[in-house]
Amino acid sequence: MGSACTCTKDDSVEDSSPKAKTNGHVLENGGQHDAGVAHSGHLGDVAHNGHLGDVAGLADETNNIGNGVAVSNTDPLKPWRELQQASRNSLLVLTPPNTLAPPPARPAQPPHHHTASEEELVSIMAGELAALVARLETAVDRLEKAGVPGLAGGARSGNASSQTPDEECTVPFVLAYDDLLSGPFKTFFDCSMKIGGDVASIAKMVQSTFINQRAFLVTASKSQRPLDTELPQVLEPTGKKIQEVIAFRESKRQSPFFNHLSAISESIPGLSWVAVTPAPAPYVKEMGDSAVFYTNRVLKEYREKDKIHVEWVQNWNNVFKELQEYVKKHHTTGLSWNTRGGNAMANLKPAPANCGVPPPPPPGIPPPPPMVKLEPKVAAADDGRSALFDSINKGTAITSGLKKVTDDMKTHKNPSLREGPKPFVKQSSPPNRASPHRDGPTGPPKFALEGKKWFIEYQSDKPDLIVKDGKMDQSIYIFRCQNVVVQIKGKVNSVILDSCKKSAVVFENLVSSAEVVNCQSCKVQVMGVMPTISIEKTDGCQVYLSKDSLKTEIVTAKSTEMNILIPKDDGDFVECPVPEQFKTVINGFSLTTTCSEKAG
Repeated sequence: MGSACTCTKDDSVEDSSPKAKTNGHVLENGGQHDAGVAHSGHLGDVAHNGHLGDVAGLADETNNIGNGVAVSNTDPLKPWRELQQASRNSLLVLTPPNTLAPPPARPAQPPHHHTASEEELVSIMAGELAALVARLETAVDRLEKAGVPGLAGGARSGNASSQTPDEECTVPFVLAYDDLLSGPFKTFFDCSMKIGGDVASIAKMVQSTFINQRAFLVTASKSQRPLDTELPQVLEPTGKKIQEVIAFRESKRQSPFFNHLSAISESIPGLSWVAVTPAPAPYVKEMGDSAVFYTNRVLKEYREKDKIHVEWVQNWNNVFKELQEYVKKHHTTGLSWNTRGGNAMANLKPAPANCGVPPPPPPGIPPPPPMVKLEPKVAAADDGRSALFDSINKGTAITSGLKKVTDDMKTHKNPSLREGPKPFVKQSSPPNRASPHRDGPTGPPKFALEGKKWFIEYQSDKPDLIVKDGKMDQSIYIFRCQNVVVQIKGKVNSVILDSCKKSAVVFENLVSSAEVVNCQSCKVQVMGVMPTISIEKTDGCQVYLSKDSLKTEIVTAKSTEMNILIPKDDGDFVECPVPEQFKTVINGFSLTTTCSEKAG
């Protein structure tokens, strides 16, 4: 290194290999050294026996690879040692920078052409260098998969600070939850996107809820179980996401996909299994089964119309089925915390931002109900189960406490059976008895609110009965009334007209349904919204609908003289009779039933 050199190139002599040229270096003191040995601390060119192998920039590439795998900080000479070890078999000697000694002076040698063996040697050297780079790339991949900090999401580019959107975690129960998200839940989400509308909107909110729970599971994998006073605060983000989904469903009662929204709203509290002990898996199953009522409605409505809705129901059921299996396998007796982890409050992090989360509801919609703190559920100590198990564990001694049945105890409820069989005697038919709805009131009149139910019973000839300030959790029960008119103010849950004659009921809005049972010549009028009306065992029923209740479902059975009156723009009504007679034909091994055509 103490002597400078001047390099001369002989352009007239060219190597047959496109990657090698003859280039000798001559020292100023008259000596000449091999081109295979670098000088002045530069490893830009590597050659062998005076022949230059065109491996330009080897030092820079090796430094970049070293930075990618984060090994240069601990042993900066390690890449050079590996290169030297890999090249010993090919007689290539590499020296780390700043450690080269001046080569001994040699007599100048004239340039000469490469032989076939030299070309093979250069080719072998290039192949070994490519293999070494491949080894370093493999090491980088393994370090990334092992979750080494500073490599995930940017090790190859040299940016160790960039991270992936979801926090990397190798805990088994978090990886199993990722399989749930990428499998059954993704299938459900894609199906919801195909349906679109409110179904797609609530699916995005559910996706945000599942991602939030995934972040909570990552926190649990690194934290000890918090104190009972801190647990509600740790579970609060999960509870808020669940309440958002429920509030969205309540704000979309007029949606054509209300049954879809209700199915999700009824079962989404199953994600609060993280607060349930000692057996959260049955709780998940119970919450999943609570959506069956609404999923059956979806199947009934779309089974013959659009198969995508049938697949949507199956996919949503699969999500909770897989969630139950996941909880049963990884969290058998409750959420699995890390007994050697840190503080849960310190490790609590918000879920990663999800671009698919819809904006909050527009102003004007009432706020969601107050947040319910999720407390861990503990099985009741005195629920009788312990006594049952104790009795089962007795084994054959369980029958020791039973009493022996004696002859005087046999058939004590019907002693006449001891007399034996009697000869058959034909009995005369009993006298005709008037049906209850044909008789007038037979009990004391009653008009009172008991708990959450109004009782209007045995009223007669009163056209001005009024129920004031009806509430959504109250129901109205009208029984054995004759020639009465009942007016209901406010929005109530349901109205039942039972065994009444020549009576009428007028109400504003209903939450669930109206029922007319065992009545004669009765009238029902709705001024607002009525989801469903059921008419059973009734002779003569007039139902007056409003413009807001044209989507009412009408269910009839064993009834006659039923008419539905639909309002027109001028305030008049159009009377539409409900069919009473049906025609059934045999179609193979099934029946086909249609309404009978009108005569004349």
